[in-house]
Amino acid sequence: MNILITGANGFIGKNLVAELKNRNYNDLFLVDKQTSDTQLKEYAQLADYVFHLAGVNRPKNEKEFKEGNVNFTENLLNYLSISDKKAPIMISSSKQAGLDNPYGQSKLGGEELIFNYGKENGVRTLVYRFPNVFGKWSRPNYNSAIATFCYNVSRDKEIMVNDVNTMMELVYIDDVVNELIKGLEGKESREEDFCFVPTVHKQKLGWIAETINSFKTSRENLVLPDMGDELTKKLYSTYLSFLEEDNFSYLLKMNVDDRGSFTEFLRTTNAGQTSINISKSGIVKGNHWHHTKNEKFLVVSGNGVIRFRKPDSKEVIEYFVSGDKLEVVDIPVGYTHNIENLGSNDMVTVMWVNEPFNPNKPDTFFLEV
Repeated sequence: MNILITGANGFIGKNLVAELKNRNYNDLFLVDKQTSDTQLKEYAQLADYVFHLAGVNRPKNEKEFKEGNVNFTENLLNYLSISDKKAPIMISSSKQAGLDNPYGQSKLGGEELIFNYGKENGVRTLVYRFPNVFGKWSRPNYNSAIATFCYNVSRDKEIMVNDVNTMMELVYIDDVVNELIKGLEGKESREEDFCFVPTVHKQKLGWIAETINSFKTSRENLVLPDMGDELTKKLYSTYLSFLEEDNFSYLLKMNVDDRGSFTEFLRTTNAGQTSINISKSGIVKGNHWHHTKNEKFLVVSGNGVIRFRKPDSKEVIEYFVSGDKLEVVDIPVGYTHNIENLGSNDMVTVMWVNEPFNPNKPDTFFLEV
């Protein structure tokens, strides 16, 4: 299948092209600002399907709205009409289509051209009026407020929120691309004349700004964003895509002594905390028990033994562990426990506990195993 994509170098275009290639659609005719009119005409006559993503939304001169959103669409349709392939055509429009401004009017004009072309030529048309689209490879101060917020926050720049109660209607780029490919396969989501992306997120601008700001501070307090919330998860992925290339990493606070070290890695609001424990050869750590706090230990390097004993019993239970055989050991409540490095090298243990450490309620009681 020959697939023509206008605006192939834009935000949606880049993501669509990447996923089409992932799905082994390889005959792609990519059109951007550098594509000649002659080349466009050739592509149009060979196309079996058209993604028309090219458009103008922030021009230096208002007349560019009509040139980019209406005149270019008309030119493309003229070239398609020469072909006998009757290629279905999809166009990216906007929720602003029809508003009393040059941008909205130009998007409406593009829609009307597509609808008329479809009726006159018996061609399947897919018109999407997208709300705010966000995700990786978007441009700050151009594609969306989300892109601008992520760019600024990741670079310690101020973000402006005029009205925290402004309700935003958002669609994530992966959801957009999945829907567009469904359209390519004849399975588009449609309501009367228009197609739509089924997954839409609605949230106040103030909440969005606060959430994106929290992503930056999560490197300091180690609190992982709520990945159970779909919008938060998608915003966090978008935020990470805007990190500067010399800022992908961050240091953790290592609590070091002559026994080794203990370093908190991640904590969550409802799924506990994960830490990395390094024990020197021959060192024993632990010798305590908990009422409610429970843990999981996973030795990933070195070898040792984890011991358990009920406070009212003399019987000691032992689990020998090694980085050569990854085995999770649950630390049940009501058992005093310790871990000893039996090897000659450092032993590294990943430790998860069901609740972040609270110094005011440690639930930890010393008792030798």
